[in-house]
Amino acid sequence: MFWESERLIYRHAVMSDLESLFRIYGDPRTHIFNPVGPHPDIERSRQSLQRRMSDRKVYGFDDWAIMRKDKPDYIIGFGGVFASEFNGKLTNNLGYRFEPDAWGKGYATELSKRALLYGFEEIGLQEIVGVVRENHLASKKVLEKVGMNFVERITNTENLPAGLMFSILRTEWLERNSR
Repeated sequence: MFWESERLIYRHAVMSDLESLFRIYGDPRTHIFNPVGPHPDIERSRQSLQRRMSDRKVYGFDDWAIMRKDKPDYIIGFGGVFASEFNGKLTNNLGYRFEPDAWGKGYATELSKRALLYGFEEIGLQEIVGVVRENHLASKKVLEKVGMNFVERITNTENLPAGLMFSILRTEWLERNSR
């Protein structure tokens, strides 16, 4: 199954995406704002991919592999809506990670809009959150641009900037997008 937006196409990640996942998640540049840091080896990426595929069976959704329409065989990132836990609470989390060559082109905003549409209209989620480090201004701007509102600071990692949780309810999203 594929989804699309103006310039991008999306599909569920599969095991054959392992090299692409490691290329992106193993790159230290993609983890500047992530306290966990890059995947140290391909085995860590394999575990991550297996967890995504397992989550899809449990929750009925997970994030996507992301490709440009003009290069549909090359993955530029992974992202979308997936189940995640923050402060002991299971959430529907909007997140993404793009290769550095894809930065600054508006892909995160385009993905986020499509992921909200998918989450609210196609699978009927009631709330979607996004969490960013408070010093990650670009991602904070993306969440605000797609209509998410600041909810709370999350301080769960020592010596790092706090995480900021943003949220949007299905009712808010429908109201903004029915005009």
